[in-house]
Amino acid sequence: MIPKIFLKKGREASLRRFHPWIFSGAVAKKEGSPTDGAVVDVYTSCGTYIASGHYQEGSITVRILTFEGPGLPNDFWITALRRAYTLRERLSLCYQSNPQTTTYRLVHGEGDHLPGLVLDYYQGVVVVQAHSAGMFLAHEQITEALQSLYGSALLAIYDKSATTAPHKANLPLGDVYLYKSDAFESAQPHHTVLENGLRFLPDWEQGQKTGLFLDQRENRELLGQMANGSRLLNLFCYSGGFSIAALKGGAALVHSVDSSQRAIDLLHKHIVLNGLSGDRHQSYTTDAFDFLKSSPKGAYDLIVLDPPAFAKHTDAKNTALQAYKRLNAVAFDRIAPGGVIFTFSCSQVVSSNDFALTIFSAAAISGRRVKILRRLTQAPDHPVNIYHPEGEYLKGLVLYVE
Repeated sequence: MIPKIFLKKGREASLRRFHPWIFSGAVAKKEGSPTDGAVVDVYTSCGTYIASGHYQEGSITVRILTFEGPGLPNDFWITALRRAYTLRERLSLCYQSNPQTTTYRLVHGEGDHLPGLVLDYYQGVVVVQAHSAGMFLAHEQITEALQSLYGSALLAIYDKSATTAPHKANLPLGDVYLYKSDAFESAQPHHTVLENGLRFLPDWEQGQKTGLFLDQRENRELLGQMANGSRLLNLFCYSGGFSIAALKGGAALVHSVDSSQRAIDLLHKHIVLNGLSGDRHQSYTTDAFDFLKSSPKGAYDLIVLDPPAFAKHTDAKNTALQAYKRLNAVAFDRIAPGGVIFTFSCSQVVSSNDFALTIFSAAAISGRRVKILRRLTQAPDHPVNIYHPEGEYLKGLVLYVE
């Protein structure tokens, strides 16, 4: 028997608009003693079925999976993953339609109507990150669906949910392989992927996120198109995606800065892997903000500011906005006349409007004339559910500084 969740009177309005979350304050009662990760059916105060999803104690009590229940059909997971794959085919990201790009995000949580689940595809290897108890407990169904979807092209499935799934749910967390084919070799340094013709080594076992930051794919390509002859400073560079794109695009000089030596080491491998000249590149393992403050004015005419999320929760939002303002104000002060700044925020709690106003304040502090050339966001394989605008987490501006 599937447990039932009954809503308070009038609290079904957001579900009528297909929002994928039910907050704890909207719940009137529960029947069937649901446990964390269980599939539950949701009913209005009048007893009318409205949706089914994963239950979890906390602020977000139910993450909606379907409005077509009750319950989940037997083919739910394979149907959901095929639907997501069809979108990536439409975006020309699958190998058959674009052999120059062999990595993409297959499932992007709420954007693919699977809240709490991230699946990244790395040329035969799928990396799973569960952000909810329900998705973590569904790993067997997800594994079977991926095997059905990719067939013999699937080399391995790696579950990297130890840092993302909720620990309070008492889940047996650990980063493990859920599946390995006979053809899979675990010598990770030899498993490369292509992004717009550039080669990268996805470090899914020990790297950040699932191994690469796939959401910046199109923004890296844009930077490469603007890099010819430029002197670039890439701050918070991680494994150097922007740096590699700039070097390939003909940058005269690239300085890459990150506090992680492991990230810098991986960047150096990417330079060699792509056959790029090392004499145009220098790396620095140090604090990015300190490096920027100590840089001479006019040393760079292209700067990338792609920091980690300064705010992961609403209560840290104001502190984050101040950090973005300080960082960008120094960049405006240091960049050469006629230079371009690519500046980003990946903090979901910081809205596009908040970020733009913060950058406006930073520009005003610098006293420079600044023009917005483009507004950027995450790559289209990180879609935003129109009923869940909170999913637009990556904000970016391309700025011309006179």
